[in-house]
Amino acid sequence: MSKVKPRIGFIGLGVMGLPMARNLARADYELVVHDINREPLARLQAAAPGVAVANAPDVVARDSDIVITMLPSGREVREAVFGASGLIYGFAPGGLLLDTSSSEPEFTKEIAEGLAKAGISMVDAPVSGAEAGAIAAELVFMVGGDAQSMARVTPILQVLGRQMFHLGPVGSGHAMKSINNLITAITFLATAEGLVMGKAYGLDPAVMNDVLNESTGMSWISRTHIPQRIITRRFDDPFKLDLMVKDINIALGLAEKLKLSLALSEAARTLWRATQARIAKGSSVSELVRSLEQQTGVDITSPSFAKSST
Repeated sequence: MSKVKPRIGFIGLGVMGLPMARNLARADYELVVHDINREPLARLQAAAPGVAVANAPDVVARDSDIVITMLPSGREVREAVFGASGLIYGFAPGGLLLDTSSSEPEFTKEIAEGLAKAGISMVDAPVSGAEAGAIAAELVFMVGGDAQSMARVTPILQVLGRQMFHLGPVGSGHAMKSINNLITAITFLATAEGLVMGKAYGLDPAVMNDVLNESTGMSWISRTHIPQRIITRRFDDPFKLDLMVKDINIALGLAEKLKLSLALSEAARTLWRATQARIAKGSSVSELVRSLEQQTGVDITSPSFAKSST
């Protein structure tokens, strides 16, 4: 006899949250959602008419066994949990918060401790895979929490993603996510600078990127972001540069607490912050490359791509 599926609440229907919630609805989970923006709520209900909409987090918690949050940072998660009409006022003992946001580990531990006093468990499970991974249900989850809570959320994560890694207690997932994004940020900058150098020498950036993808310079950046966003000149990645800087800051805040001096990471943060100061708030992470092009006077344009596009 199959177990009854838990009732799921979902708070935060942004770039990642909307497709994640849609996939849960398709998997026949009973779903209640909340977002301060009405537009994604309408889109979700159009795709999945059975989804209920709540006007506040406490209502979501009251009608859920497990609540998923996908919010910009730990501050928003903390507000959703402990603020006016917060989740803690609606959860019944035995409830569980599954935070898939990219949050600060210290905030996560603080939230988990506050929830535990009310008999509520917490798992942090930030994601990698970007919007495409959320849409295709191929996300990778980095999970922190105890074994019992991990077992409760595993079927849900299997619906939403292709792989999960249990890193340790609560906060471990968010620590890993910040480290992952720090490495990604450094790789992105190094790859862009290398392509600028090659273009200035007279090499074709598209061919250079092909070489990287068959050589030791290969990365997620060279396999996806450069051909999809830069060579095409779309610069349209939905992930915001401000959020990347936030994740870099989280990682280096962790390093500071651990009394680690990381020269390359600090240099990368300086460069990313400089770009952040030059561009409009809310710009795509792709604007890192456009800013580099403006500074160097070298555009990562490809004659071979231009020919194939005509």
